[in-house]
Amino acid sequence: MYGILESVSRAWIVIPMYNEASVVGDVIRHILPQFPHVVCVDDGSSDGSQEIAAAAGAVVVQHPINLGQGAALQTGMSYALEDPNMTSVVTFDADGQHRLEDALAMVERIDSGEADVVLGSRFLDSRTKLAPMKRLVLKTAALQSRMATGMNLTDAHNGLRAINRDVVSRLNLTQNRMAHASELVHQLAEMKPRWVEHPVEIIYTDYSKAKGQSLLNSVNILAELFLR
Repeated sequence: MYGILESVSRAWIVIPMYNEASVVGDVIRHILPQFPHVVCVDDGSSDGSQEIAAAAGAVVVQHPINLGQGAALQTGMSYALEDPNMTSVVTFDADGQHRLEDALAMVERIDSGEADVVLGSRFLDSRTKLAPMKRLVLKTAALQSRMATGMNLTDAHNGLRAINRDVVSRLNLTQNRMAHASELVHQLAEMKPRWVEHPVEIIYTDYSKAKGQSLLNSVNILAELFLR
């Protein structure tokens, strides 16, 4: 098991949040003993997610209307940059599909000086269980990303990432919905930071599937990749 490290305590967890009242409190309470600095960006929720996240111990920043996950991530990273002692940011989902252990290991790779950016990948081991069509869509997205950027990624649409302060300060996400993941990779390709992929397990629950991990969402990813 990983223990609390002094450098990890200055990593900020950025959680985009939209109507996650039933799960986000547990996610935050699980994270806080290891990562004391958590900011949830509420993207126009109407179910009380804001109050639940704040009660669980996170800082909550609110968008008055729903602007999309890319906008929420950019707001969260900008907020974390206001902390002069912040060393890195971890992007983490509100629905419980990311593992704390993976986030800790990714931040440790940054703290050790190995990399500036650590990108999660579902395809570096066999822990994540994917439906055949979902696997095909994600593999196609990764291939398109490699062709477009030259970055040899195995998983271009994984939301679990650890990014050091310097790179965070240079990111500027303007694609607000699923296309933000491709935009982020394109910006990294232009910056050329030291980057690695890290094996992560994505836990697909009935809740996370209903929130947007469906086959339709996978088709939307491809549409945004090739039609934007």
